[in-house]
Amino acid sequence: MKFKVKDEVQIIAGKDAGKRGVIIKALPKENKVVIEGANIAKTMEIVASVSGNKATLDEGLRMVSAPVSTGATALIETLRSLDDAGIHPLDVGLKRPSLDDVFLALTGHAAEETK
Repeated sequence: MKFKVKDEVQIIAGKDAGKRGVIIKALPKENKVVIEGANIAKTMEIVASVSGNKATLDEGLRMVSAPVSTGATALIETLRSLDDAGIHPLDVGLKRPSLDDVFLALTGHAAEETK
């Protein structure tokens, strides 16, 4: 493979054909690369569909997330849907909400510290 991380490339096949992006991970054994920003819209659509909630994107972390009520079942369904769409995430996880997350969801603002 003649491409390396940080190379800028143009996607020539698939639903992102024509888009340009930077390689963020090279997978030489699979003869593939991971391109920043590719498949993000479809990933967000799948996550929102499975969760029944709006998906959010943290571009800095390249993380798509959404609250779910079915736990591991939602995670497995999401992975199957992503695989069916030809999207293979680098990392997946299921996180229980912290007390801060719950407070923010209920009140709409972060808790304030008292001094």
